[in-house]
Amino acid sequence: MKEFKKIKKIAGPLIIVEGVSGVSYDEEVEIYQSEDDIRVGKVLEIEGDRAVIQIYDSNQGLTTDNIRLRFQNRPVSLNASSEMVGRIFDGQGRIIDDGSELLSYEKMDINGSVMNPVLRQYPDQFIQTGVSAIDGLNTLVVGQKLPIFSGSGLPHNELAAQIARQAKVLDDSIEFAVVFCAMGITFEESRFFIDEFRRTGAIEHSVMFINLADDPAIERISTPRMALTAAEYLAFELDMHVMVIMTDMSNYCEALREVSASRREVPSRRGYPGYMYTDLASLYERAGRLQGKPGSITLMPILSMPEDDKTHPIPDLTGYITEGQIILSHDLNKMEYRPPINVLPSLSRLKDKGIGEGKTREDHADTMNQLFAAYAQGKEIIELATILGDSALSELDHQYAAFARAFERDYIDQGFYENRSIEQTLDLGWKLLRMLPKNSLKRIRQKHLETYY
Repeated sequence: MKEFKKIKKIAGPLIIVEGVSGVSYDEEVEIYQSEDDIRVGKVLEIEGDRAVIQIYDSNQGLTTDNIRLRFQNRPVSLNASSEMVGRIFDGQGRIIDDGSELLSYEKMDINGSVMNPVLRQYPDQFIQTGVSAIDGLNTLVVGQKLPIFSGSGLPHNELAAQIARQAKVLDDSIEFAVVFCAMGITFEESRFFIDEFRRTGAIEHSVMFINLADDPAIERISTPRMALTAAEYLAFELDMHVMVIMTDMSNYCEALREVSASRREVPSRRGYPGYMYTDLASLYERAGRLQGKPGSITLMPILSMPEDDKTHPIPDLTGYITEGQIILSHDLNKMEYRPPINVLPSLSRLKDKGIGEGKTREDHADTMNQLFAAYAQGKEIIELATILGDSALSELDHQYAAFARAFERDYIDQGFYENRSIEQTLDLGWKLLRMLPKNSLKRIRQKHLETYY
């Protein structure tokens, strides 16, 4: 441990120290004022014998004369343990649930590393979320990265809690856990998540990391790394299937922009740092499956699109890195359909790999394609009727319009507390398809029509 006193400047969350040696980038630092006041930071930048330190806590009361810096000779780390399951941590990895400290643990660098593509195992195993609009039409697969694109005022928090509560892998031979990471949320939202997890028992198979809106920006940047480090330990050391839910990535990117501005870096699109794509990739690419390892990490980041703009840098860059997106709809939300998932622009690029005989059911692919096609056609006919009037529609057009309305009412609108099995979802799909003539179901093979229609 090295100690330095030559503090040149304290500027907001940054401390500039001179005369340092043997210090490395991202190294953990203790800002020592007294035995009762020790704060934590990390090395952001090194130039010659000068280092820039980012403080995790407030800089209140700190002056260049009354502090010493202790460099820890290690990167910022997390105490990872099997005892983490069922516990609640803050963005620095400290326990905040009033429980006991971890008795045994392993210190792990929170920066981790992205998976080697050569060692990746192809995702092909179904995850049941209990949400029909996801399981039936935009299927989630073990090891996939599937973000949820939301907007202001949409109930993405309720959907996140529902998925965390209900998600499971149908193969019971491997344990399943959820790592829930909340960044920049209000105290009210924090209480909602904690109370919901405890009330429903979801906390028993979950690890929670909570970063509040009034916590320092640098802590918001470390929170998802803490969560992914915990997930890596559970998945690749304890051989568990782990789902990581991160909300809200927009708050994370705002913190990234704030730290970049404090370092006076040249801004890129809309003021965000030019390295934001690389930074997001360093998080998202830590999810997946590794050859020879039974465990896995499945990632569902949630982001609220600023001004509901899919071309905004945050959703735009996220879309390049991940394998699809689930999009929430203001129109469905106004109709009080919960969850308001707009299935037509939503996409899971790996859905075909996790469905079918032995995974879900043999008719899943055909049913999914037919539901998509029929719903899209029904929506077009409804829009056409608003222009031409109902009298211009044929009898088949009326059937498709009725199907689209029933699809939204019965299939999409299931509420936040109904947990549907994949069999229930598929059976519901067939119930809706029976509203249409059998000879119009062109996307379903004859053998499945004979069995299920």
